Amino acid sequence: MSTTDYQIQANTRRCVATGRELRPGEKVYSVLLEQAGSFVRQDYSQEAWQGPPPEAFSFWMGHVPQQQAGKRVPIDDELLMECFRRLTGQDAPDRIQFRYVLALLLLRRKRLKFEDARIDSGQEVLRLRCLRTREQYEVINPRLSGEEMAAVQEEVFKVLGWE
Repeated sequence: MSTTDYQIQANTRRCVATGRELRPGEKVYSVLLEQAGSFVRQDYSQEAWQGPPPEAFSFWMGHVPQQQAGKRVPIDDELLMECFRRLTGQDAPDRIQFRYVLALLLLRRKRLKFEDARIDSGQEVLRLRCLRTREQYEVINPRLSGEEMAAVQEEVFKVLGWE
């Protein structure tokens, strides 16, 4: 699957269980699922939340952002780290690409620090360290083109509701 094959539903600001519109500032539970090889985000109102479905890849609690013209929703570093950790050890090309872009975002946000890089079986592997926990991670560089990188980053933002 290439980065252009992602089919991710944008945040609809509706509770998937009740169909009710979620209001700005309201507590919301979000779930990331894999369906037919794509990531899908589902949002639940607090009253409809029964816990994550068994097939959930990841889940988190947050608040529906205020809609302000020209302003981006703040990035949640903990959510980025949680998704990054959950992708550890997954070897599907789309997962490797998604995790690599998460790693770059976390480096930029100073949650991860670059330690070194090595070549392993013809692939560049980055070694990164979490500045808070000191935990070490290895990340495969999938050698994305600029266009592919932009597409994967856009999908990361869409899936996490930061578009």
